[in-house]
Amino acid sequence: MNSTLTMIASWMPQLLDGLLLSLQVTFLGLLIGVPGGLVLAVLALSPNRALRILSMVLTEVGRGTPALVMLQFVYFGLPNVGLSLEAFAAASFALTLTTAAYTSEIIRAGLKSVPQGELEASDALGISLWDRMRFVVIPQGLRIAIPTLLGFAILMFQASSLAFTIGLPELLSRAYSIGASNFRYLEVLAVAGLLYLLVTIPGAWLTRRAESRMARHL
Repeated sequence: MNSTLTMIASWMPQLLDGLLLSLQVTFLGLLIGVPGGLVLAVLALSPNRALRILSMVLTEVGRGTPALVMLQFVYFGLPNVGLSLEAFAAASFALTLTTAAYTSEIIRAGLKSVPQGELEASDALGISLWDRMRFVVIPQGLRIAIPTLLGFAILMFQASSLAFTIGLPELLSRAYSIGASNFRYLEVLAVAGLLYLLVTIPGAWLTRRAESRMARHL
């Protein structure tokens, strides 16, 4: 027992470094992807038909492409057109594209949930379409979408484990590397799973809290 604990303790520095890298990739993907999703959601509600079609095409392509395929495309495919990215940049970019596509639908649903009476009041006051979106629709729509966005953030953190396929030394990649050196795959993957849970369980609790507060507000 003591030898097992000692062995696990020797793995922890590498696994924690991998966990930190997983969090960094996820954070960057969300930091850029969620505003991208907001842009796509606003375009989807635009009175301009061409912008609506553009938003729909980008969203459906992003949602229809598995995150693993997106990772492979960005890392292995883009160099064929002269754009070569390192593993960290490629993983962040791929997660950004996936995040933008999925969150656009989440945010669009939030924007469409703004009470019709407030939109009619904005029209009655002569507020322009842009000001109505900026001061009325977007702030309330984003607030409604927050619980779902938090839940999606957990899924993207889990999806960051796919980056091991392009050689990024994130948590799962570090676990495989340790397992390959001593063939203790069961133990090291169990520890890696626990580290994932240390992030996802508090995240799920925060999501439930946000949903409950939003339900009381609505």
